[in-house]
Parts: sequence; structure tokens; C-alpha cells
Amino acid sequence: MKNLKNLLAVVLSLSMGMSLALAQQSAPASGAAAAAAQPWTYKTKQLSRAQIDALLANPQKVIVIDVRRPDEVVSKGSFPVFLNIQADDLKNSLAYIPKDRAIITVSNRAHRAGAAGDLLVSNGFNVAGAAGSQDYEDQGGTINRIAPPPPKKQ
Repeated sequence: MKNLKNLLAVVLSLSMGMSLALAQQSAPASGAAAAAAQPWTYKTKQLSRAQIDALLANPQKVIVIDVRRPDEVVSKGSFPVFLNIQADDLKNSLAYIPKDRAIITVSNRAHRAGAAGDLLVSNGFNVAGAAGSQDYEDQGGTINRIAPPPPKKQ
């Protein structure tokens, strides 16, 4: 009886370990790994740090449009100068975007920026490409952090 209990305990622990291992293998990736695993499906090209730096070297010829929410821009940072138009508002803001410059669209990992770039191209804008501010930083680029405003004194 004691041997049967020991055998049952071993089988049970092995099956639990295998279930845990299978669960870990099938668990979705998170953060940067999930973004890297997500396929690029946009016509807008995804820019590398070197390509972004080359474009930013001529600031009079480029405009950076960050399509993230303000809280994301504050928490993750962005490029030195940018126009912030949230992705959901971009279509209604086309009249305010200059057409005489190459556009870099920006989001955290470039996927929203890719979609924004496709929208802009379909409306006649010159889009140089899409960038992820976190990707740029991961590649050694410098992202500016924006301090939230201090609380208002009552």
C-alpha cells in the first residue's frame, strides 16, 4: 500500500510538471517578445535606428507624428520634437498635417505607427516609415522622457 501511494505521488507530480510545461509553452508572449512575434503586415516600412537617425539629421525635411495616447508618451518617452495625434483621431486631422515633409509615424513597438503610415500614404502623404520608440531605445537610441505636469495647488 505504501509503495502504491509513493507511485501515485510520483505519477501525479510528473503529470503536474508536464501540464505546467505545456501551459508555459502555449502561453502568449508578452511585451517586446509579443511585439517581435507579431508579423509586420503594413505597407509602410518599419524603420531601424540608423534610418531614423538619418532622417532626423535633416529636421527641416521631416515631421514625427506620435500616434500614442498622452499617458503612453509620458510613460515611455518620445523623440525630441513630435506632433501628437492619437491613432483614433488621425483620419480627422489630415488637414492639419503638412504635406511638404517626410513623415515618421511613432508608437511603442511600431504597429500602430505602421497602420497610421498606411492611412497617411493612402491620403497622399509622403511617409518615410514607422518607428517604435521602445524599439529605437532598445537599439541604443535616445528617447526623451517627458515629466508630467505637477499637480495643481488648491
